[in-house]
Amino acid sequence: MARLLVVEDDPFVRSALIRQLTEASHTVRSVGTALEALREVAQVGFDLVILDLGLPDLDGAQALKMLRGITDVPVIVATARDDEAEIIRLLTDGADDYLVKPFSVAHLTARMAAVLRRAGRGGGAAGEPLPPTVLRVGGLSVDPLRRLAELDGTALDLTRREFDLLAYLAGRPGVVVPRKELLAEVWQQSYGEDQTIDVHLSWLRRKLGETAAKPRYLHTVRGVGVKLEPPQGPPSTPPPAFLEQA
Repeated sequence: MARLLVVEDDPFVRSALIRQLTEASHTVRSVGTALEALREVAQVGFDLVILDLGLPDLDGAQALKMLRGITDVPVIVATARDDEAEIIRLLTDGADDYLVKPFSVAHLTARMAAVLRRAGRGGGAAGEPLPPTVLRVGGLSVDPLRRLAELDGTALDLTRREFDLLAYLAGRPGVVVPRKELLAEVWQQSYGEDQTIDVHLSWLRRKLGETAAKPRYLHTVRGVGVKLEPPQGPPSTPPPAFLEQA
């Protein structure tokens, strides 16, 4: 069971979602505008938000950016827009998944279960092995169960997507992970642009005190993928933020 916020301005669609999700044992609240959604998220704890894009006060894409400014709650975008560039922008701006309307509630609940598992807010499948308690690569430690990461004993302030990317790579130290695999396993997308991965790698590098030009942990193998491995030699002094490059 999950605590859900449905943001949908169409009363018929909203009623149908509330009824069927409630019958699936979820706790559901609903609003019809972006501003109401922001107020609800700020005041009430949710496990997941289902966000329509065609809202009467703000476009859902704007609402998504505002939501990401106050919370890391998982967001599934429900949209009638099937333009690839728009979908990539939504994922880059912080959406965890998307569904193109019309869709069945069975399809939605399956996507919800996958997003909740990735966010650590739901159980895995029966018999699915638990990950190691702590993954260690050099001075980096990642605890997938508690969703904590430290570098040389200092906690890292990571977004949910940054943590998921780091944890996936830390579970495969020294292995070059293809970009398609990262899209499939971390973003749960079968296709997408390299920019989606590059943006998150750039943010992650900054928090690890490195750059693409002078990597310590994160290494890009051109045309293949990305690997995470312990740094070689003494750590270098991180450059000032204004000099960092993606």
